Amino acid sequence: MRSVKIFVVAGAASLLSSMAFAADLAIAPPPMSYAPPPAADFGGWYLRGDIGFSNQSVGNLDNALYYTPGTTVQHQGLGFDTAGVFGVGVGYQFNNWLRVDLTEQYRGKANFHGADIVSFNGVPTSTNLYTASKSEWLTLANVYADLGTWWCITPFVGAGIGASRNTISSFTDVGPQTASTAFGDTASKWNFAWAVHAGLAYKVNPAFTVELAYSYVDLGSAQSGDEFTFQGVNSVYNPMNFKHITSQDLTLGVRWNLYSPPAYVPPLVTKG
Repeated sequence: MRSVKIFVVAGAASLLSSMAFAADLAIAPPPMSYAPPPAADFGGWYLRGDIGFSNQSVGNLDNALYYTPGTTVQHQGLGFDTAGVFGVGVGYQFNNWLRVDLTEQYRGKANFHGADIVSFNGVPTSTNLYTASKSEWLTLANVYADLGTWWCITPFVGAGIGASRNTISSFTDVGPQTASTAFGDTASKWNFAWAVHAGLAYKVNPAFTVELAYSYVDLGSAQSGDEFTFQGVNSVYNPMNFKHITSQDLTLGVRWNLYSPPAYVPPLVTKG
């Protein structure tokens, strides 16, 4: 019996000693909670603005007087001077490779110049010298594919469809040989329009991107108002028609991202 008591007393002493040693140790911190980093793909709205210049061309001119029996007309040197391009838009980025936007552009007045040689029964008889100004309002719905990012630079391609309101103003037709001058009133015309785009985007920070882009734009056609001589005489309704107007544009743009994915911040750990 005495040996049992000695064993119980020794066990109790050992337990008390272990508890005292454990009390001297620091309390271990709780395990750190885990949260995955934000996904690479994200979506959000953005605003955009663009400024640049156009390099436009016209396929042909057409006028009712060209169809006078025996008359043929050969055009020379048809073209437009460079003009400014100013645009705004709103878009949506679906993920890191697909985005869409709706843009509105005002394309400033481009001076037009050209000439023709008029022949009757195959014999050249006179020439005409043309001048005018042309401007547009262009609305496009665009879709883009971003092709990957290297050192914050993302090449992209895109396409758009929409409508263009083409305006011809200050049209003048001067015939040196016939000592004649005709003028056309200002007139506007709506057309189906389309474009293809390519460029480079540089992400300055998660909310701000700069773009350098090239666009080929088909603007449809345009026409002047009815032509009258300086005496106000006109024998037939004959506005000057500008056929197949295209433009090669170079623009510098900026995009403001209205949504930035939240950055992951690990929880604060405190020691007891």
